[in-house]
Amino acid sequence: MDSLLSPARRRLVLAAALGTCGAGAARRAAAAACTPLLSRSFARLQDEKPQDLCQYAGRVLLVVNTASYCGFTPQYKSLEALYARYRERGLVVLGFPSNDFGQQEPGTGKEIAEFCENTFGVKFPMFAKSRVTASAGDAANPLFAELARRTGQWPKWNFHKYLVARDGSTAVSFASQVDPLERAFVTQLEALLAAPA
Repeated sequence: MDSLLSPARRRLVLAAALGTCGAGAARRAAAAACTPLLSRSFARLQDEKPQDLCQYAGRVLLVVNTASYCGFTPQYKSLEALYARYRERGLVVLGFPSNDFGQQEPGTGKEIAEFCENTFGVKFPMFAKSRVTASAGDAANPLFAELARRTGQWPKWNFHKYLVARDGSTAVSFASQVDPLERAFVTQLEALLAAPA
């Protein structure tokens, strides 16, 4: 009977028998390809449920520290526009609210989530408020600490941005003043999206 099945059908039957069909197999494959940079978990902004960053393995990352009451807060619109335009090509934007600069993110997670969704229609992943400065020492968000180590640049204000290649090895830092829709930023992003994983 096994010889009557096509090779593709045999693989599906075998996968089902081994319990590796569907989302479980995709999660295991992503975890196997997870880089050390992504081997960490953060609480989701909306409900504080832990989120494993390995789910974003193989994608180009745009990591940004955000704040609701900053002169750069309108960049949420640009970040969401980039996410909508490039997510099918492998971009994921990861937002990390922080109250480190000018106390411009005083709200609770629920308040921040509602502000982002209602004001700017943010759909990209957002995480719980964290510290993102060198002065935070051991309390600094470990993802930002690693990105700062790789690029030599800690955030100096809200909306500091890091672009990270699919393989997690290349990271580029952009100051708060650089809008994500500026040509130089988009050019760098497109180059990372075009590069093989």
